[in-house]
Amino acid sequence: MSFTVESVSAQEEACRLPSFDADVAWELGSIIRKNVQQNYTRPVVVYIAHANSSQILFFGASGPGTLPDNMFWVKRKEAVVLRWGVSTMRMRLAVTQPGLTTQESLKAKFEMADTSIYALHGGGFPLKVKGVEGIVGVIVVSGLTQEDDHTVIVEGIQQYLAQRS
Repeated sequence: MSFTVESVSAQEEACRLPSFDADVAWELGSIIRKNVQQNYTRPVVVYIAHANSSQILFFGASGPGTLPDNMFWVKRKEAVVLRWGVSTMRMRLAVTQPGLTTQESLKAKFEMADTSIYALHGGGFPLKVKGVEGIVGVIVVSGLTQEDDHTVIVEGIQQYLAQRS
C-alpha cells in the first residue's frame, strides 16, 4: 500500500469509534495482538492508553522476544500522537523534507532544539470518538516495519468496527 497524507487522514477519520473505555481498549488490543500473532513472526508490543492521562489500558507482547527498546519506541510514538493529535505515519509524511532525516525535518519544521522524545515512524495512532473533539486515546504498535505497525492498527480498528455493525 502506498501511503499519502490524504490516505492516512482518511484512515484516521474512518477509524472513529462509537465510544472508548477500558473494555474497548482491551478488545482492540486483543484483536491487534491476535492478528500480529497470526500474520507475523517478529515479536511486537501493543500499547493502548488514555490520551489525557497516559493511563495504560492495554499492554501486551505478541510473544517472546520483545526488548526494552520496544517501550522506548512506544513512548516516542505516543508523544507524537499526543502532541499533534494525528498518527505518526501522517506526521512522517507531512513533515519529512527531501534530503533531511525525519528528525532533521521535525527540528526544522517546529524549530525544536531536541527532537529525541518524538519518533516519526508509523505505529502510533490517535483514538477518536464520533462527536467528541480531540483524541481520547493512543494505540502504539512497535516491532514490525513502520508500514506494518501502522497497518495492523488500522486493520484492527476496522475489524473491531465491523464486529459492531
